[in-house]
Amino acid sequence: MSEVPGDKPLPTPHVARERIQLVDSRNRPCGSAWRAQMRRFHFWHRATYIVVRNARGEICVQRRTLTKEVFPGGLDLAAGGVVGAGEAEHLAARRELAEELGIRGVPLRSAGGFIHAEGGNHIYGSLFLVEHDGPLALQAEEVAEAFWRSPGEALALPGVTPDTRQALQTLLDAGLLQPVP
Repeated sequence: MSEVPGDKPLPTPHVARERIQLVDSRNRPCGSAWRAQMRRFHFWHRATYIVVRNARGEICVQRRTLTKEVFPGGLDLAAGGVVGAGEAEHLAARRELAEELGIRGVPLRSAGGFIHAEGGNHIYGSLFLVEHDGPLALQAEEVAEAFWRSPGEALALPGVTPDTRQALQTLLDAGLLQPVP
């Protein structure tokens, strides 16, 4: 796997020193870069989006901490994050779900994907669905709070991050999030 020339970690917080899987414009692996470099140069990369739904049909909405590198204080309609170098999407999804919300050992349902190319982000998003009614254990560094809303109510909230808005809308358009009777 190739690396970005002059490839040294930048003096940034720990999270920015992660190695990220880079892909080309057709989603083919083409190397890796430090997270900070991926952000700075707007490289194509992969990310996971896990929509957590409870038995009432509501989805888990997360408020991002004010220290997040992008969209600080924004609302996420899905758990998830970037895929690490050499990491499979379903494993990245499990890792992110456990880290952010403390959800472990639940079945992940693959739900397709989408392309998000907006605001300097170039993402191939992998969508997953999870049914969960149990408690949440929020990752203090990334998640300030979490609450439940119907998909329609969630989409209407101000401050929703554009990529998670697109992820939820993609699921709704595909008919994968039907109202619970």
